[in-house]
Formats: sequence, structure tokens, C-alpha cells
Amino acid sequence: MNKPVLPPRTDPNAPAMAAIAFGANLGNAQKTYKECIRRINALPETSVVRYSSLILTDPVGGPAGQPKYHNGAILVQTRLEPEELLNQTQKIELDLGRVRTIKNGPRTCDLDILLYDDVVMNSPRLIIPHPRMYERDFVLIPLREILS
Repeated sequence: MNKPVLPPRTDPNAPAMAAIAFGANLGNAQKTYKECIRRINALPETSVVRYSSLILTDPVGGPAGQPKYHNGAILVQTRLEPEELLNQTQKIELDLGRVRTIKNGPRTCDLDILLYDDVVMNSPRLIIPHPRMYERDFVLIPLREILS
């Protein structure tokens, strides 16, 4: 099966396209997903183009016994650079109760930048395309939904 890719930008002055993964297994994940979509849409020079339905999946990695995850994906147009988009999505995570104490542990909200136009980058804070997305059906299924 082909790897999902963002549609190419035909107008160099148009905003960039980015795909963001959502995951949560604490609290009301459906309500949190809607709030993430709302907050992302309210970011400067950013608008949500499409978002997927949520799928329920088993946890991958992390401590045993954690609840199942709700996973989705959000397609946005933005003029924010990748690192600034990361700053903003991490702020949304914190505002919605994300606490980073256990690697791959339970969380109220996880937002990961999967793709950003055709950008390939590997900085200490951000790798695009997301390095493990093509190995994870819980990412690929919602991503394919927003790109179809």
C-alpha cells in the first residue's frame, strides 16, 4: 500500500498543509478531540481543513494495563513554520492536561505533527515525516481518511 502524502502545493503563496495525529486514553477523549480541533483552528494563520473520525486502539509501548486509545488525524493549512506549529500544539496539550511523566504512558491529549508539505527535517525537537507513522495503523488509518 502506498505511503500517504500531502497534496502538493500548487501556489507557492498558499499556506502549507500539515497533518497532525491525535491520541488520548484519559478523560473524555471525544470531547478533547473536538477541543483540539477548535484550538488548532484558532491558531494564528491556521485553519482546519478536515479531520478524521476517531478509532479505538490498543496501547503501543508504555506501561501495561493502560486504557485503549482514541486516535484521529487533523489536516490543516498554516503559515506557521513547523517548529512554531509544534510549540502551539504542545501548548494545547498542556492546556488540556497533558503531563509527561512516563514514556508512552497514558495521556489526556497527544498531538504529533506527521507531515508538513513535502518538508523533511530532523531537529532535536521535531522529525518530519514522523519517524514511526508508517509502522502504526492507529496513525495510518485516520491519516488516510483525511487525505482521501
